[in-house]
Amino acid sequence: MSLPSIHRVVTGHDARGQAVITSNGPLPTVVEVAAIAGTVFHEVWSTSEAPALISNAADPTLGPLVLPPPARGTRLRFVDIPPDTEEFLAHGAARMQAAFSQIGDAQASTVHAQSPHPLMHRTESVDYGIVIEGEMTLVLDASEQLLQVGSVVVQRGTNHAWANRSGKPCRMLFILVDGAYAPDIATALEKSQ
Repeated sequence: MSLPSIHRVVTGHDARGQAVITSNGPLPTVVEVAAIAGTVFHEVWSTSEAPALISNAADPTLGPLVLPPPARGTRLRFVDIPPDTEEFLAHGAARMQAAFSQIGDAQASTVHAQSPHPLMHRTESVDYGIVIEGEMTLVLDASEQLLQVGSVVVQRGTNHAWANRSGKPCRMLFILVDGAYAPDIATALEKSQ
């Protein structure tokens, strides 16, 4: 089953200050992660500061794929996640450095021999993950939660993975916001490593 393509409309202003559509069509950056066949990132938009500069600047999704949001910025993307396979669960951990390198954040992978899933990772950001189609299991260090269409996860810089045990593709929408660990959390994370 193939999921539908994403259609994006971007607005802006003309020289007289009138609201106009500056872009209307398919996303220019759609990337399949080579080390995790079937995982596709659909880059929608990003901002690089807060407050976000409202301008007619160039499309920020052009260029290499990067997992975390920009410093003091945001990132909006859809991710299509294929069902986990026995082969991936058995050998996927060995491919995670390559996978996270391709998406611009090699150090995000936290997988080790005792990890509950080969995609375990962490970013210093607040991420809103919304299940759009299918179902997903959120895997944390010591617990799991089944998510269905309409489920929203507020991911606050925790170690996690997305496990698709449904046998069908899942599409999630992610809004990532740059963050910084509070001192007590940063200290606890350092002790756990």
